[in-house]
Amino acid sequence: MTENPAKPGPTEHHRIDTSVPHSARIWNYWLGGKDNHPVDKAAGDAYTDVFPGIVTIARSSRAFLARNITYLVAEAGIRQFLDIGTGLPSADNTHQVAQRIAPTARIVYVDKDPTVLAHARTLLHSTPEGATAYIDADLLDTDRILDAAAQTLDLSRPTALILSNILGHVATHEQARRTVTALMDALPSGSHLSVNDGSAGIDPVFERAQAAYNESGAVPYNLRTVEEITSYFDGLELLAPGVVSVPLWRPDPAAPAPQVIGEHGGLGRKP
Repeated sequence: MTENPAKPGPTEHHRIDTSVPHSARIWNYWLGGKDNHPVDKAAGDAYTDVFPGIVTIARSSRAFLARNITYLVAEAGIRQFLDIGTGLPSADNTHQVAQRIAPTARIVYVDKDPTVLAHARTLLHSTPEGATAYIDADLLDTDRILDAAAQTLDLSRPTALILSNILGHVATHEQARRTVTALMDALPSGSHLSVNDGSAGIDPVFERAQAAYNESGAVPYNLRTVEEITSYFDGLELLAPGVVSVPLWRPDPAAPAPQVIGEHGGLGRKP
């Protein structure tokens, strides 16, 4: 079933400006999605003119997330997911991957973006046995997120916290770490943390393209070093192979040989 459906009203739709490029719609374009506009395609193409590898990063990030969730459901036995900064619906959203394996899985999505809110009904398309919900909230408002998530999830049971390409939007690394800590502190033993973000110190062309994007007036996204991304897992049991470039995290044996890209992530378990 679906719980707490988010119903975008006139106010939310009015806030969506399709005359200027939007990061979530650009990312959707790079993923091959259809929820974007000509202005987003133009901005996305301008970025790829400087750094064509961003499309590989976007799609490798999505594939990493699917492998994480597959492990969490099939091997770790996780049935609850809190996905913050979910972005626009695309292929293999968290609930789709999880509920294909375990139809009873329950997923709560969180985002503050009015564009995502307008597509919440797609996000909320759950199996009858499971549940999905959407919370309109800022990542930094951890108390609100946890209170609202508890309406759908039993936070006394192991839960997977998903933070995919969202922590780079937090202004400082210290603030991002505090946020992760506050969320994980509220979850019980056996819960897991999945993080992946754009990484600094790997590809200078990527770094120049992202710096130019940040200076364009768009919502900034801050690349973080591999050491900084790894620090999000402090106090957790980091699963092998640790924090690595996302194509190298438990790759599909049938896939082409993975290459290192400027996107790192990992999965950790709370002891």
